[in-house]
Amino acid sequence: MKRIITYGTFDMLHYGHINLLRRAKALGDYLIVALSTDEFDWNSKHKKAYFDYEKRKQLLESIRYVDLVIPEQSWDQKVSDMKLYQVNTFVMGDDWAGQFDDLSEKTNVEVIYLPRTPEISTTRIKEDLNNKKLATQHFSKINSDTQK
Repeated sequence: MKRIITYGTFDMLHYGHINLLRRAKALGDYLIVALSTDEFDWNSKHKKAYFDYEKRKQLLESIRYVDLVIPEQSWDQKVSDMKLYQVNTFVMGDDWAGQFDDLSEKTNVEVIYLPRTPEISTTRIKEDLNNKKLATQHFSKINSDTQK
């Protein structure tokens, strides 16, 4: 059995996340998602997720491509995760390209960086919502459709 692992916060789950998970699962038989805990996000990444860990975990567990969700509590746990879960392939989005190349030497796993879905990101969603761009665009479309 070929085991794949990926890491992330997966906040405000969107189709870019689904694309990444689908492509990661296609690389093997069993997909493990290490989901950043709220404490790890705040203490190490200095960010707060919109949904708490348990809600994000519940969302990920409902996706057919995901076989197991485990907590990510530190940057350093990757090597022990690879050994514990007998991982063959480590997958991340290509915005992390080069950041984890040393894992292949430390753990003998294949490291793959998958291209991100270019037009979507959690950051973009948050920015659009903060700027009310999406609500404005949606409202404009409704008005133009009703005036036809």
